[in-house]
Amino acid sequence: MKIKINDVEYEVEKDYGETVKGTPLDEIVTDYYQNFDYIVGDWAYGKVRLKGFYEPNNKNVKSFNNIKNVDDYINNSCAYGCKYFILKKCNNNAVEKQK
Repeated sequence: MKIKINDVEYEVEKDYGETVKGTPLDEIVTDYYQNFDYIVGDWAYGKVRLKGFYEPNNKNVKSFNNIKNVDDYINNSCAYGCKYFILKKCNNNAVEKQK
């Protein structure tokens, strides 16, 4: 599924717990995240937390924000069994506006 958040297009790569449609992404995704290749959001205690990740070939990538390490992040830094989503920035015009 493709969505648009603040005029930036994303592909929903994973939606564990099916929370993307119910998350007010236009309100919580700020300009800060536009430089990242991915946005990971995890839900715990009724709140969503966002973290930006990069592709391995991005000049800004470090081990802690490399998308190849996203499973380690989810397993070690998120609440056990939490719902989460992974959005990948894309350049496709066929998107659905996030509500």
